[in-house]
Amino acid sequence: MVVTLRTDSKGSALAGRRLKLTLAVNDYDHTRDLVNGDAGVEGIDLTCLRLPVEEIFWRFTHYREWEVSELSLAKYCWLRGHGDESLTAIPVFTSRAFRHSAIFVAADGPVDNPAALHGGRIGIPEWTQTATVYMRGILADEFGIGLADVEWIQAGTNQPGRKEGVPVEVPPGVRIRSVSDRTLNEMLLDGELDAVIAAHAPTDFLRRTGRIAQLFSDTRAVERAYFEKTGVFPIMHVIAIQTHVYRENRWIAMNLYKAFEQAKAQSLARVFDINAPRLPIPWAPVTASETWELFGGDPWPYGIEGNRCTLETFLRYAQEQGLSKAPLTADALFAPEVATAYVV
Repeated sequence: MVVTLRTDSKGSALAGRRLKLTLAVNDYDHTRDLVNGDAGVEGIDLTCLRLPVEEIFWRFTHYREWEVSELSLAKYCWLRGHGDESLTAIPVFTSRAFRHSAIFVAADGPVDNPAALHGGRIGIPEWTQTATVYMRGILADEFGIGLADVEWIQAGTNQPGRKEGVPVEVPPGVRIRSVSDRTLNEMLLDGELDAVIAAHAPTDFLRRTGRIAQLFSDTRAVERAYFEKTGVFPIMHVIAIQTHVYRENRWIAMNLYKAFEQAKAQSLARVFDINAPRLPIPWAPVTASETWELFGGDPWPYGIEGNRCTLETFLRYAQEQGLSKAPLTADALFAPEVATAYVV
């Protein structure tokens, strides 16, 4: 879907003097008001493309078809870690998810026994998929399963032929093998894999055939315990701007950031509406209040400081796993204009 916004009140003559940008983003409630114009971007005529994230990442990474884009945090760090500064991100995190729930095993396999994966074979759709970066790091940190302790098999989760989106350089001693003619779903069912880590679940899990299960039977409890221990709420995606556009108009970084913040605030207001609940889920406002208490405030913060622990953990994983040739810092990832704000 394509939506073009002109948020001025004086007609097309004024709109013609506004900067015209195109943004590609998935269809999220917390970005909806930015897309439909209820949270306008000062000084910008914004054309919004609402597309699936896989399509957005592929087209933007390879062809730069638009100026502003949702992007995989891992892909962005890979670019920056290899000296490519063609993109500049702002700390708007459109997608976040705990990923203990993204590890799948055969239903008769090592459910609730992650230690059993030591020495095994684990399938991944891409080495540089953000979800797999987090879970490889967590397997090492929390369960003692290092990168070199398993063999990694790269293939499409449910469609054969998936390839890495960027060149991969794994650390010494790490074994990774690509399979082009089979899927991770098939290999897991046939006993050729001990587990699969994937943001998109294997088909047999989605179809509830009973043949594939999650590694952790109570993923919510495991993920909550992980957050309470580490303070990490994994960031999956950022918003990136083509650097040449940003350098020509440095004000767009903060103006976009503010508009995303406004859209998220309006989304949260809908979630907390107990008078006429906006989500078709019983007890949604109550669950939201419980989550707010657990997180000690906004559970989905934008900006650097409120996410420093998560960002630094991910950047450590990125370097350990070969995504970056040199250490990256949280502050260096983002446009400096959004690092601080004025106060009155």
